[in-house]
Amino acid sequence: MPAFPKLFQNLKTELQKSIVGYDALLTDVLVAIFSGGHVLLEGVPGLGKTFLVRTLSQVIGLEPGRVQCTPDLMPADILGTHIVNENDQGRRMMFFEKGPVFKNLLLVDEINRATPKTQAALLEVMQERCVTTGGERHMLPEPFFVLATQNPMEMEGTYPLPEAQLDRFMFKIKVPFPDLDSLVEISRRTTAFTEPTLNAILTGTDLMKMQRELAEVPVAEPVARYASQLILGTHPETPGVLPEIQRFVSYGASPRGLQSLIKGARVWAAVHGSTAVSTDDIRAIAHVSLRHRIILNFEGEAQQIKVDDIITKVLDQVKTPAQKAS
Repeated sequence: MPAFPKLFQNLKTELQKSIVGYDALLTDVLVAIFSGGHVLLEGVPGLGKTFLVRTLSQVIGLEPGRVQCTPDLMPADILGTHIVNENDQGRRMMFFEKGPVFKNLLLVDEINRATPKTQAALLEVMQERCVTTGGERHMLPEPFFVLATQNPMEMEGTYPLPEAQLDRFMFKIKVPFPDLDSLVEISRRTTAFTEPTLNAILTGTDLMKMQRELAEVPVAEPVARYASQLILGTHPETPGVLPEIQRFVSYGASPRGLQSLIKGARVWAAVHGSTAVSTDDIRAIAHVSLRHRIILNFEGEAQQIKVDDIITKVLDQVKTPAQKAS
């Protein structure tokens, strides 16, 4: 896809009319969208996570939906519910009133404030892209993405996401605090009366067509084997893993983590003009793909071990095909 790098850059340029900085974050979010995956954004309040989703929907031409999570939020508030209404003949019938999930780009704001029952309602939505209620199956519009946000600082009144829920997110992206120059630019842009006009660079149909084309970017067997070895390197029961993995990790990355590595690396390779996936592409997205899939044990939590540091050590330990050949 020779035109893809330019298109990708045009998308970022359009987004950065409204979003200051966050070059790496925008790249990761767009890689996930072109891969067809969901994204979990983690950062303290006020960093523009919600604004990012609104801006994305404008630039990519997707219909946005929003769920503001609170402890009293019920599954029907997200998925929809059956109501009694009159049809054209005046008869009372049961109709399904669709919830906010029936949009192309769903923002689930502060997802860890929803109860486990409500969080579980999103499992089928994220994996199968449908809603089953009252014995009926309702398909979601295509394309469909979930971008969820959570605040890592305030734990009171929250319900940590279970492993099964976390695993359905393709990437977990940490939203950093802006640097000095970015803060100055934010103060200049956001205190004016007018907002920049954003243009839609893509449509949903264009996006799905590109997703199909990107899925054809070849992955050689040695590269796929390298990605698989990275996954096994996060499991404490695998022979020869790092001592830190054996001591501090309870569960390693799942096969979905491998899928995220391969899918994301395909898009990453296309963004940089490559015609095939390399181990460098795998390594470039390893942290965002795996950081939410490696579960620390009690000792790891007590010693405040950073999962990103563990992933870095795994990347250093597992040899690439080129390193093995030398």
